[in-house]
Amino acid sequence: MLPKLPQTSVIVCFHNEGWSVLLRSVHSILNRSPANLLKEIILVDDASDMIHLKADLENYMAQYPKVKIVRAPERVGLIRARLLGASKATAPVLTFLDSHIECTDGWLEPLLDRIARNSTIVVCPVIDVLDTETMEYQGNGYFAVGGFDWNLQFNWHSVPEHENKRRGHSWSPAWSPTMAGGLFSIDKEFFERLGTYDSGFDIWGAENLELSFKTWMCGGTLEIVPCSHVGHIYRKRSPYAWKIAGNVIQRNSVRLAEVWLDDYKKYYYERIGPIGEYGDVSSRKELRQNLKCKSFKWYLDTVFPELFIPGDSVAQGEIRNTYSLQCIDSHVRPDDLHKPVGLWPCHGQGGNQYWLLSKTGEIRRDDACLDYGGTDVILYTCHGEKGNQVWLFNPDDKTIKHAVSRKCLSISEDKEKLLMEECNTVNISQHWDMQNYNETALENQELV
Repeated sequence: MLPKLPQTSVIVCFHNEGWSVLLRSVHSILNRSPANLLKEIILVDDASDMIHLKADLENYMAQYPKVKIVRAPERVGLIRARLLGASKATAPVLTFLDSHIECTDGWLEPLLDRIARNSTIVVCPVIDVLDTETMEYQGNGYFAVGGFDWNLQFNWHSVPEHENKRRGHSWSPAWSPTMAGGLFSIDKEFFERLGTYDSGFDIWGAENLELSFKTWMCGGTLEIVPCSHVGHIYRKRSPYAWKIAGNVIQRNSVRLAEVWLDDYKKYYYERIGPIGEYGDVSSRKELRQNLKCKSFKWYLDTVFPELFIPGDSVAQGEIRNTYSLQCIDSHVRPDDLHKPVGLWPCHGQGGNQYWLLSKTGEIRRDDACLDYGGTDVILYTCHGEKGNQVWLFNPDDKTIKHAVSRKCLSISEDKEKLLMEECNTVNISQHWDMQNYNETALENQELV
C-alpha cells in the first residue's frame, strides 16, 4: 500500500430507499473508511416521495458534516443522478455506491491504492451478498470477473486461466472485461476525459458496459480488487415504476452499439429485431475519435478473447421445424439451465428464437448449449468438451442428428414438445431449417 492515497467523494443515489437500509449504507461508509481519505458522502435523492426521506433525513444527517444531500427536482434516473452527484464532488477520486450496501473494514484503501499508482485504472470491489430477507451479510462464493453477452447484458464468469497466470497471486487485482456498474471508483479527471456517461442514456441500463468498453479502448484498465469487499442487496425486481414509453434499456444499448461496437453491432441487432429510434450519437462518436480509442476488435481479441463471436458460427438465427412452423424457443437465463428446451410459433424477431451453430457442432446462445443426455433436450452450460453438446445438421435431408445418441431432433404430434427419435429422413417432423447456414464454415465435421 502506498503511504499517501488520494481522497474520495462517495456518491450514493437513491429513490424511496428504506430508512434502515440507507442508514446502514451511510454508517458503514463513515465507520469503515479512514477519515483522512473520505472527503464527503454525497447522497443524491432522485425525487423520492416517501416522508422519511424528507425532513427526517435532513435532520438526521445534519449531525454528520461529511454527508451532503443533493435533491433532483424531478425523476432523472440513476445515470443522471450519478452525474448530478459527480458535479458536486470535490475530491480527486469518485466512488459510486448503491444505496443498499454495507462496506467492510478495509474496503476503501485497496481501491484508492490502485488509482494512486495509475489514474487510468478503474477499480471495483468484490461484491458480496446481503440476504434480501434477513439482511444478513452472506459473503461471496467465488471471485469472478465481468463479461457480457450479445444481448449486451452484463454477466459474471470465472477468472480465465491466462488472467490468473498474469496476476500471479490470489490477492492481486484481476483485469475485468466489464463492470457490474453499481460499485466502483474512478479518477475524476479520467472520468471526465472519457466523457462520463452518455447524456442520451435514459434512467439506467448499458451505462456500465459503455464505461467498461471505453475504459479499455481509450487507454485505461478495469480491475476487480480482491482485497476490497462491499455487501450488496440484489433485488429480485425493480421496485420503482417509470412513466416512460418504449424499451429504455434497448434504446440505451443501441446508442452504445452505434458508438462503440463497430461492425460487431450487427450481432446485437440480430437478437433484437428492429432497433427503433435512438437519438443523435454524433457527439459520442466524435468523443471516441478525439480520444483515439482502439477498435472493438482489439477489445475482443485482447481483453475478452473468451467471448464466442457469432460470426464464427455455421448458422445464425432461427431453427424452424418445416412441418409445424414451430421454432426452438427458450430463455437462457441461469434459472433456465437444466430445463427442457421449448417451442413457439416462429416470429422472425430473433430474441429467444436466435441460435448459433458453432463450427464444432454446438447449438448455442451465449454460454448456454442444447444438451441431450438421454431424456429431454435441455439447456446446459457450454463446456467445449463436445459429447452431449454436438449436433450434426444435414442440409440435404434437413435432419439434426445428435452425435452421441445418433438420434434425430423431432417434434411431438401436438407440435408442443421437442423429441429425440430414431432418425428417419422420410419423417417430416424431423425436418428443420437453420437460418443463414454456411456449410463451408464447418470445422472437421462429418455428417453421418
